[in-house]
Amino acid sequence: MTKEKEMERRERILDAAQWCFLHFGFAKTSFEDIAKRANLSRTLLYRVFRNKEDIFTAVFAKLLIERHPAAQEAASAPGSPYERLINVCRLMVLEPYSVMARTPMGSEFFDVCERLEPAISELHRKVALQCVTAILGDEETAEVFLLALDGLLADEPTLEILEDRTRILTTRFVQPL
Repeated sequence: MTKEKEMERRERILDAAQWCFLHFGFAKTSFEDIAKRANLSRTLLYRVFRNKEDIFTAVFAKLLIERHPAAQEAASAPGSPYERLINVCRLMVLEPYSVMARTPMGSEFFDVCERLEPAISELHRKVALQCVTAILGDEETAEVFLLALDGLLADEPTLEILEDRTRILTTRFVQPL
């Protein structure tokens, strides 16, 4: 099998697994569920991933870690601090949230991620802090912004409401032009 076909199969597995985890939850998702959704046999699934935890970790990493380079670029891109901060929030929070919002098990997703693979969660927080610090100028202010941003998620709002809240919060830290 070519490297390209392997990557295509891996992506298909991750997409199927993400859907299963967000709709059935981690505990109730089986290898069989993921294999069926990906149109593969369980045997082929085992050739790519050792177990359900490995798949879950890969889904989580894909959802968050793959966004880091774009977020770092957005933090240092030309434009006003407001535009840059909104773009970082979009990449690091809003887009991942849009994948999870209003799915049956979306609220469980991050909890399981932090329990199974705290290093990924920690890396995501670290990169978010670096990006926001680059825009706001100091780490302490960036930490306050990120804590407030986390608080905006507490009642699991719709994506539209979260976007509005993020814009309001951002204007409290940097003024739009």
